[in-house]
Amino acid sequence: MARPALEVADVFRRYGDAYRQQHHTSLSTAQRRVMTAIETCRTAVLGGHVEQCDACGHQRIAYNSCANRHCPKCQSLARAAWLEHRRAEILDCEYYHVVFTVPDEIAAIASQNKPQVYKILFQTTAETLRTIAADPKHLRAEIAFFAVHHTWGQTLVSHPHLHCVVPGGGLSPDGTRWVACRPGFFLPVRVLSRLFRRLFLQALQTAYDADTLRLNGPLEALRDRLAWTRTLAVLRQTEWVVYAKRPFAGPQQVVDYVGRYTHRVAISNDRLLDIDDGHVRFAYKDYRADPPQAPKTMTLVAGEFIRRFLLHVLPAGFHRVRYYGFLGARHRREKLARCRQLLGSPASIMTSTDTTVPMDYRDRVEALTGMSLRVCPACHHGQMIVIERLVPARVVVLIPDTS
Repeated sequence: MARPALEVADVFRRYGDAYRQQHHTSLSTAQRRVMTAIETCRTAVLGGHVEQCDACGHQRIAYNSCANRHCPKCQSLARAAWLEHRRAEILDCEYYHVVFTVPDEIAAIASQNKPQVYKILFQTTAETLRTIAADPKHLRAEIAFFAVHHTWGQTLVSHPHLHCVVPGGGLSPDGTRWVACRPGFFLPVRVLSRLFRRLFLQALQTAYDADTLRLNGPLEALRDRLAWTRTLAVLRQTEWVVYAKRPFAGPQQVVDYVGRYTHRVAISNDRLLDIDDGHVRFAYKDYRADPPQAPKTMTLVAGEFIRRFLLHVLPAGFHRVRYYGFLGARHRREKLARCRQLLGSPASIMTSTDTTVPMDYRDRVEALTGMSLRVCPACHHGQMIVIERLVPARVVVLIPDTS
């Protein structure tokens, strides 16, 4: 795949220092680390190695990656490895994509309280799906799903929401039957929306009563209990968006689709169009347009682009992909086996990449993507051999990927 002409790293390298100087008091340590990681990714700063073809003598320099989960260049291998494991868990049934979104007022509170609000979002989404699915009036089954946390819209504004991928059925309460949902219909979204709204606002009120929420700047008025109560009263009357997309066409489509939604950052490099004259231009899709239109172009002052990107830096240690029901880690293997037995499906066969033996990164890339980093790109038959190690120019503290 050809390297994009422009990268988020180029924006940070060109305008990052000025942004740091202007906002040095408001930038968090995590945001500073993300900026530094992206700026130095695959540069001499992080070190690397020199390779040479054993046939034609062609040389190339390979610099180390930052491995930061917010970096647009460092997600491909992690995504491929994650998908390889998910393929082993796909069941032979319909799959549904359900999205839970919070109103803008909640997004504003989340911007100052990411750990608390994001935790509430995961907990109440999971409780909503499992409660309605277990209800005898609906499915009366134990379902399973994984949820992927996103915080952005196409224009990089704050838009917290969860993408849930759910098999179209579940285990009966006694575990003896597979209970399938109606073809083409999972659960009523209006019922899901009402329960999600109630559970979320209850949890948010509990956090407020415990005085664990930061309410500064434009949110300072909410410190007054009367103002807070009025805001929640309005939110209780607001329609919260929960929607289910059309069922996937089959297991392979599930894998292909979730591959686009997991290990994703706020904006991909290939959407950048121009970064000159102190501005950043990028393409975006207007999903509210009806009918859908061709990609549009947005131009932001470089500082505003950086600010919007940094809105989506996650709290340290935060897991943005989580598993529920019989996909939970404790009973996943045996319950998936039971589901396949009830569905009359063959047992899952893990691929060769499912191993605890450490692999060279070049072997991992080839096993997961089919691309060889060992074959010489010049003569196409020689092997690239490491002939020199390049030490890092300086020590940089990196944030591990905890997705």
